[in-house]
Parts: sequence; structure tokens; C-alpha cells
Amino acid sequence: MIDAAFVVRLRGELAALGAEALVALAHAPGEPEVAPFVGRARLGEAFVVLPAVGEPRLGYWTPMEREEAASTGLELLAPEALELARLSRELPDPADLLAGVLAAALARTGVVPGRVALAGSWPAGVLIAAGEKLAAAGWSFVSGSAALRVARKTKRADELAEIGRVAAVTCEAFRAVASRLAGAEIRDGELICDGKGLTVGRIKAEVAVRFAAAGLTQPREAIVAPAEEGGVPHTTGTPERVLRSGESLIVDLFPKGLLYADCTRTFCVGEPPEALSRAHADALAALELAHAQAQTGARGWDIQRAVCALLADRGWPTPVDAPGTLRGYVHNLGHGVGYELHELPSFKEGAAEGDGRLAAGDVITLEPGLYEPGEGGFGVRLEDLVVLDETGAENLTPLPYDLDPRAWLG
Repeated sequence: MIDAAFVVRLRGELAALGAEALVALAHAPGEPEVAPFVGRARLGEAFVVLPAVGEPRLGYWTPMEREEAASTGLELLAPEALELARLSRELPDPADLLAGVLAAALARTGVVPGRVALAGSWPAGVLIAAGEKLAAAGWSFVSGSAALRVARKTKRADELAEIGRVAAVTCEAFRAVASRLAGAEIRDGELICDGKGLTVGRIKAEVAVRFAAAGLTQPREAIVAPAEEGGVPHTTGTPERVLRSGESLIVDLFPKGLLYADCTRTFCVGEPPEALSRAHADALAALELAHAQAQTGARGWDIQRAVCALLADRGWPTPVDAPGTLRGYVHNLGHGVGYELHELPSFKEGAAEGDGRLAAGDVITLEPGLYEPGEGGFGVRLEDLVVLDETGAENLTPLPYDLDPRAWLG
């Protein structure tokens, strides 16, 4: 059953756009514009039509997916109702076919030619050409992507439960990584497990097996970035790289079930250099400040500024006092998490009121980091996943922050 509050929020956004309906397209299962409507249904090419008045309807392209479509509980625009077989024969060009299908779907939903908000994914050239063909029949189009992002910002109970499930599996994976690191032998400065070097690739493989066992995917590659590789925030780590004692290791995991979770910790096996220990302590202080300020009603940018002020006082360049810096604190404090890895609310300067203000039902990351790129460098990032409600905030990733993986045991 589609969530009524989500539909109300979305219709409010569509009204502001002057749109008579939303058409959200998906070219593969799980795409974020259609997933809030269809849940776990595994549909390939599909679309949802949400009119200004009336129930949303789900269109799908093959009778082989009729059971999956029916499981959504939505009113259906079945292939036979859309006369897809006939249209496919008469309109072999993909753009002509898409235009014909959408015209039939809108007509069956009671939407007359006018302004329609469009969102989702389809081959861009096909979509543009289909839009031009529909324009000749009186349709005009406006982007509905922002409207969907705003409507998805507040998570409903079932979405929060799924994020919590994914976060719990993520925490299990981190404990497994900590155990593997803590059990490693140090030989000539390298970490050895089961008689061979412990590599970035081995850590990633173990994490991937755990995620797969829980039915999670990794649409983006996990980050396991040692030393100077971790000094550049989005470096994922060289698979063949053997981990060494005394170096930083950023582990950033962001698997997806129906929705995402996101968490980061930084490890060091053996004695950490003084600079790494100091950076870790400063990043932890920044995270503690962010937790204290992440409450409903706060603005993401205000928390970012507070974190920048703390780190600047400790001698680190930040985006506020050193825009464009590539060392120190170089990125935003966090982001919303949901059907996409990066959603609203925003922690960016200049975010619109509704985009940057924290509210009950928001799921956000808090992830300060400090970076020294280049030879002999390191990276430190500590990231928690937090859900807000009227009474405060709950940390969905309540893991240790210790650099030493041995502190995670027991």
C-alpha cells in the first residue's frame, strides 16, 4: 500500500510545478524514482503515473512481470491494457513506442494533454525524442526529480526499518573487518593472515560475502583505502595493496537493500604515528560536536560551520577558511540517505530552507574527516548514520571509534 503522506507531499510539489501528473520511469529494478511506489517488486522496465487526483498507477512492459506488478498493490496499467503488442508492431522506433505507451497510460489514468512532471531513468536520446513527439499532441514536460527528492526526505516506518536492517548488517561487516585486522601477524611491517599478505582486495571480498548473504548489493565499490590512498577521500583502494602496520586504513561501507546505509571507521594496526593519532582525536571531537547539534530544526550548513570552526581552531584548513583545500577537512559534513546514497537534507551552503533544515524522519550521515594526501600521507574519517525524531536522534551505527582494532574485540 502506497504511503498516503508521501503522496500528499509529492502532490504538493507537483502543484507548485503546475503539473497535472508525475510520470516516474525506471529502466531496471530498484531505481529510486519508482522504488517508493513499488517497494520490493522486481520489475524491469516500468513506470508510475501519479495524477493530481486519483490513485497512482503502475505500468509495466511484459506479462512475465504480472505477479511482481500485482504484489505492489497499485492499480495496474498492464501491457494488454496499453496495447503494447500492437504498439510494438506498429512503432518499431523506441522513441515512437515510448511516446505511444505514455500517451496511452496518461489517457487511461484520466490525464488530458497538459504539463507533466517527468522523473527517473530511460535512455536519454529516446526520452528526448519521445517528449518531442508527445509535445506535438499538446503535452509539455518539466523535471519532477526535485519534487521526488523532497517527498522522499521524510522516511516512513517501513523505510526506517529497512535502513536499520542494512545498517545492522553493515555493523556486522565492520566487526568482522576489525577482527581480521586484530588477528593479523606483523611481518616485516606487513599484515599477514593465513600465511599471506592481507590485501585491500581480501578485506573487500570478505565484506562482499557478508553483504551478499544478507541480500545486500554494492552499487558503488566500497572504500578500503590505506595510508596515502586514504588521503584522497573517494579513492577506493588498490586491491593488490598489502596493508602495513602503523598506517591509517579508512573503511567506508555503503551497501543497499531496498534502501542504503552508510558508515565509516578508520583503523591502524600497530603503533600509529603521532600525526595520525592527533588527526583521529580531532575528527572524533568533530563527530561528537556534530552529534550534539544534529537535532530537528537545525540547519545542515550551520552544523558544518561549527565543525569547520572546531577543526580550524585545531590548525586544520577547512572549506570555510580555505575554500578548495585538498588537505585537512575538505568536504561537507554529511548528507541524507535513503533510496539513493546521497539524498536530502543537504549540508551545503545555500541549500533551500526545506532542503537544508533537519526534520523528524530524516536519515543523515555525520562524517568529518581529515586528510594528508601524497607520500607518507594518511586519511581519517569517522561516519555515523543517524535517524532524527521529535525527541532527538538515534545512532544506527553504534560502533567503536578506536583506531586499534583490538579495542573492538570482546
